[in-house]
Amino acid sequence: MAKPLLQLAALGFAGFALWKIASIVLLPFLVLAFKVATIVALVMLAIWFFKRNDKGKDDAAA
Repeated sequence: MAKPLLQLAALGFAGFALWKIASIVLLPFLVLAFKVATIVALVMLAIWFFKRNDKGKDDAAA
């Protein structure tokens, strides 16, 4: 009865340790991906905003 319980505890401890190591290693990449996605979203928003305003001016001039 004790062996399966110890194996489960060891697996949980190993998983927790690997999670901590992976989070330390992968966290900078996650932050970089978030920054890039934010910049891309802002650029797309600006393009959409200026195209929307330009279309209204062309319709009024015609």
